[in-house]
Amino acid sequence: MSITVNLRYTGKNGNAQKFAREMVNSGTVAAIRAEAGNLRYEYYLAMDDPETVLLIDSWENQEAIDIHHASPMMATIAALREKYDLHMTAERYVSAKTPASESRFIRN
Repeated sequence: MSITVNLRYTGKNGNAQKFAREMVNSGTVAAIRAEAGNLRYEYYLAMDDPETVLLIDSWENQEAIDIHHASPMMATIAALREKYDLHMTAERYVSAKTPASESRFIRN
C-alpha cells in the first residue's frame, strides 16, 4: 500500500511554474526523490490553467511521509511557497490493486 498526495499549487504571473522550476533546478526535487520511501515526486502543468501546477507525491507509507515532513526539506519548500505566494489544495489517495473488471481499460 502506498500513499499518493496530489497538491495543486496556484499563483499569479506564472509563479506556480517558477516555483516548480526552482524546486527542480535547485536540486530540491532530486533530494526529495532520494529520501527513503519516496516513490514519485513529479510536477505537471495544467493544459487549461497556466497559473496552476500539479505535484504528484507518492510514498511507501505514512512513516516515510512523517519523516519527510519532519525534515529540514520542509522549511526549504515552505520558503519557496512564500516566495512565490502560492495557494494549495491537496487530495490524498491510498493505493489499491486495479480490479480485474477495470483492468481491460488499462493499456500496458
